[in-house]
Amino acid sequence: MAAAMIQCPACGEETFLRREPVYDGFVRTGETLSCVGCGHVFAREAEIPFVSMERPKVFSDADRSKKVEVFTSSDRGHTCRHCRHYVTNPFVQRCGLHQIEVQATDCCPDFSVKTEDEEDDPLSKLLGKKGHSGHEQP
Repeated sequence: MAAAMIQCPACGEETFLRREPVYDGFVRTGETLSCVGCGHVFAREAEIPFVSMERPKVFSDADRSKKVEVFTSSDRGHTCRHCRHYVTNPFVQRCGLHQIEVQATDCCPDFSVKTEDEEDDPLSKLLGKKGHSGHEQP
């Protein structure tokens, strides 16, 4: 919860508002609102004179830097993760072309981009549109 600044009518100071829970046994029944400086208790939140917390606008939109594009679409995936030969299972990630263990972030000179069809679940090609459980997938 953010700290709320108030202009206390009792002490005249610009201080913080204290919110303390009120309990009846182990049941929370409400909260008391008071001035941190002098302890003045407010009956309702509507009567509290909050101080405007507007921050000065130091920078304009012209001062913002341009969005940095690190990778172009052609650079997007020259890693094993985006290669058509990348084979993954719960235990190991392998290169299907070189038959070696690889990591998703490895790079290879024999990189070949995965097509949109290859992005899908490989079992869906074998089983048609049905998934592992044999039910239609949405």
